[in-house]
Amino acid sequence: MAHTQKDNQSGLLIAALGVVYGDIGTSPLYAFRESLQVGAIDHGLSSVLGVLSLIFWAIVAVVTIKYICFVMRADNNGEGGVLALLALALRPAEKRRKVHRVLLTIGLIGAALFYGDAIITPAISVLSAVEGLEVATPALKPFILPVTLGILVGLFVIQYHGTARVGKFFGPIMLLWFGTLGVIGLLQIIQSPKILAALNPLYGLTFIYSHGYAAFITLGAVVLAVTGGEALYADMGHFGKNPIRQSWFLVVFPALLLNYFGQGALVLSQPDAIENPFYLLVPGWGQLPLVILATAATIIASQAVISGAYSLTHQALQLGFLPRVAINHTSESERGQIYLPAINWALLIAVTGLVLAFRSSSALASAYGIAVTGTMLVDTILLYFVARHVWRWNVANTGALISAFLLVDLAFFTANTPKIVEGAWFPLLVGLLVYTVMSTWRRGRAILFKKLRYRNSLTVDEFLKSIAIEPPSRVPGTAVFLAAPGEGAPHALLHNLKFNKILHERVIILTILIEEIPRVAWENRYHLIKLELNFCHLTAHFGFMEFPDVPKIFEECQTLGLDYNPMETSFFLSRVRVLPRKEEPNMALWREKLFAVMLKNATLATDFFRVPTNQVMEFDLRVEI
Repeated sequence: MAHTQKDNQSGLLIAALGVVYGDIGTSPLYAFRESLQVGAIDHGLSSVLGVLSLIFWAIVAVVTIKYICFVMRADNNGEGGVLALLALALRPAEKRRKVHRVLLTIGLIGAALFYGDAIITPAISVLSAVEGLEVATPALKPFILPVTLGILVGLFVIQYHGTARVGKFFGPIMLLWFGTLGVIGLLQIIQSPKILAALNPLYGLTFIYSHGYAAFITLGAVVLAVTGGEALYADMGHFGKNPIRQSWFLVVFPALLLNYFGQGALVLSQPDAIENPFYLLVPGWGQLPLVILATAATIIASQAVISGAYSLTHQALQLGFLPRVAINHTSESERGQIYLPAINWALLIAVTGLVLAFRSSSALASAYGIAVTGTMLVDTILLYFVARHVWRWNVANTGALISAFLLVDLAFFTANTPKIVEGAWFPLLVGLLVYTVMSTWRRGRAILFKKLRYRNSLTVDEFLKSIAIEPPSRVPGTAVFLAAPGEGAPHALLHNLKFNKILHERVIILTILIEEIPRVAWENRYHLIKLELNFCHLTAHFGFMEFPDVPKIFEECQTLGLDYNPMETSFFLSRVRVLPRKEEPNMALWREKLFAVMLKNATLATDFFRVPTNQVMEFDLRVEI
């Protein structure tokens, strides 16, 4: 048994390499090069040692201390990520409306910025890997863009197959990648061991003091070495804390440091190597194989980010931040293996446009960083509320820790602000658009639910009393009416009785509630209330990482005494259409129109909840907001 558990732990550790560390693991392709080039500084001993010192201590401070040691402690029932952290921070603030609203805004900004990161990561990672073709054979330079675009298009096209089948190969490939990073870096360090002096933080501080504004600009490139650090927390639910932490300290951290210091040693001995120090770490015969391995690693890194975008979108729509979109399950056994066509093709269009517009990884590096540092800043702010109000830390300890994190985050974030005119405007624009969509959808839903409750103030009990006085005709079978939380007597129920003049023999009112926790335990899943006149109200509770399935709900509820025969059951629900109004709108008119468009194009509830389509009757409901 102990041997089996050890094998499982080793398997999780290797698998974490492929999914969790793909992004940060491919940063050596460009991070050190850009850090030395962006500030137009000299490539002498003090500069190389200074930049390396900054990279080393950035990785230690941001990834090791902040995320590995502290942020990963903020698990929401085992799940991580900005929305899971937001849900955790919001719980103590439920009764403080202003604080709740501010936290919600900050959390949505963090989630919105992630999409900018999800677009840039595949573009810069694959492009930087393929650029090694020019180093191996300069004649291949014209093929860099076509090859990059071909790889990216192929990557997005195969997404509908899911990653369940190929995922098991990710870990071993990344293990080979990190092993290669460490070996080629170590060989160079042995030839120039004086580079290890960069472990001294004084070199980094001296560099900042002596180079002034150039050092400030350099910080904006140094942050490229920690991009992907936030993925540690986001992927915690897939592997657990221990495999992620162990793979970091045993494999990833040592490999990254050896490679960065190896690149520094190479530049000290060959200043011209700054053009592409990563690929020049190996002799000419090894450059083409390294390009192939690097390309495989960047494809894996891109896959991890794409899957992360699917997962974040699913969480967001379950929590009511985005309209429903089509979700395809690509694995029979793994519920987390999903494919979202709308998100997939939107990412492909954006990534392709980025590659064609920027055309090189150096140009793309100017657009990278601000989205990542913005997300990290959001994580720190939310972490304060979790530490203070969930962990119950005292003010002094919380303030000291968060202040240190904020100092680092703000330094990196402000260092990236000059890049806005050079390309960083793109992830900010993406973030703004996504935030606008999220905030508009959430606000629009709140207004819509309020209107629906006001329009129909008839409770289920009042409805039952009214039909007890004048009983309608009852027909054989079971009718299921989907009701929104707090809706009372469903509109579809009232419309069916009004127009068809009948009720079924058995009536079930079904309400599906999405809780602000990842998963709901079985004992808390269902709440069945049996009412008079053969009515009952079933409430199904799900977490934001789960997938409600109506037929499965009724199968499981038969153990609770629910009378259900799928062949004799019909489902009724209202399809709401909103009409923006120009007079006294509850939102800006353009936002009302945007909400109306989103609602119209949202995936139907019947499809999203997997209601059998041949057993559904829908009633059109028009509401002015």
